[in-house]
Amino acid sequence: MDLLQIAQIVIAVAVASSILLQARGTGLSSTFGGESTAYRSRRGLERTLFRLTVVLIAVYVVISILGARSASAV
Repeated sequence: MDLLQIAQIVIAVAVASSILLQARGTGLSSTFGGESTAYRSRRGLERTLFRLTVVLIAVYVVISILGARSASAV
């Protein structure tokens, strides 16, 4: 396995974990009678986790593009 592929797997697991750790009630569950959080701002750990998720996704996209470019060069 290539180093970029291993990095992709690790980052994909980290993205999935960070999404699952985010607060419940902010997604589809609010449609079915859950707490309404449309106008609530993120604070503290929730904001940090959200930013970490965005950064991990950006890094994943960059690594995917680099992997695709290196595969096409071979």
